[in-house]
Amino acid sequence: MPVVWLLAAAAVIEAAMGVALIVVPSTVAVLLLGDGLTGTGLTVARVTGVALLALAVSSWMGRQDQGRSSPLAGMLTYNVLAAIYLAYLGMEGAQVGKLLWPTVVLHAALGLLFVHAWFSFQPGSPRKF
Repeated sequence: MPVVWLLAAAAVIEAAMGVALIVVPSTVAVLLLGDGLTGTGLTVARVTGVALLALAVSSWMGRQDQGRSSPLAGMLTYNVLAAIYLAYLGMEGAQVGKLLWPTVVLHAALGLLFVHAWFSFQPGSPRKF
């Protein structure tokens, strides 16, 4: 998958999640973690939604950048760490919602694609991946 498409797809996915966290944060929490949010948890979830929207905008705007770009580094870091942390929560077993494991798989797959794109880049050559 070309990096431009990978960054565009990740931007769309994270924008959708960002909007969902802003609009229905407790529903997202139930689907991912099996429990709703109240009080300050709602505020933190909405701020997280704003951060995901910012990440999505950065990735969308920088999808045409060549090489090891900031959007590529940001999405690589985010997806790898999100997959690790969410998998840890799932293996712990205390916080498991219906969409936790599909989300782990999605972040792991995107993380692997971003890692591949990062290490496949060779300065001076046309961007193939």
